[in-house]
Amino acid sequence: MLNERRGREKHVRTIAVASGKGGVGKTNIVASLAIAMKKAGSNVLILDADLGLSNIDVLLHLAPKYNIQNVLNGEMTLKDIMVDGPHGVKILPATSGVQELTSLDEFQRMRILEEFESFDGDIDVLLIDTAAGISENVAFFCIAAQEIIIIASPEPTAITDAYALIKVLYTRYQEKEFSVLVNSARSDVEAKEVFRRLATAAEKFLNISLDYLGYLPYDIAVANSVRTQRAFIDAYPLSKASKMITELAAKILGRSKARLKGSLQFFIGNLLSASSDQNDSW
Repeated sequence: MLNERRGREKHVRTIAVASGKGGVGKTNIVASLAIAMKKAGSNVLILDADLGLSNIDVLLHLAPKYNIQNVLNGEMTLKDIMVDGPHGVKILPATSGVQELTSLDEFQRMRILEEFESFDGDIDVLLIDTAAGISENVAFFCIAAQEIIIIASPEPTAITDAYALIKVLYTRYQEKEFSVLVNSARSDVEAKEVFRRLATAAEKFLNISLDYLGYLPYDIAVANSVRTQRAFIDAYPLSKASKMITELAAKILGRSKARLKGSLQFFIGNLLSASSDQNDSW
């Protein structure tokens, strides 16, 4: 086991970043958040959990030779496919255009379990960039993580779909703790109104309270960075979005560790539990 190999307790924050719909900037946020955390002194590993439609490697202009499919096929380990991203951020790339990986079967889930059990990389934060929507894979990785960040935007469909994801994770898997990050808001007032709508629905219909993590502003620098295949914090470090993602990274890293559910071993245990739960539910 990871902690036994090192001879010391190693707490790894495992954070799933999810959204009810695509197009809200989730992957771009994960990339810049990872870089901000790395600059703050944390060793960060990104798991591209959109297993059938890889995004992180495209966004960061990487060309990994191997990917998660090689692991699931039993050909390689996680360390074999891991690639270096900007500023020393490590990345576990997904594959693209492989439909069967959009819904992992029990054997594939067990394979991932085995790989994480034997993984001995020096990481402090594991960021899981899930697929958009409410698929089995999204639920699988969200309920396994210690923390869940839901990305929403001011678009009505984004708010509705974010609520749908929260509802599925609560009603089927009893998840009760969600942080909400509003992206592309024109102002603090607009961002808080998006959160208010989500929080009101969650409290009224699910009887749970949501945590407001903050917001990222609408910033043309973000769109421009995508075209250049760089994280916005890298391409435009002085932009408003970059300054705010740096503040958000510090806020997340500064949260009391007492709130965390455990270490990387907890993630592994939860993956096993998630696999069992989904066999009963889907």
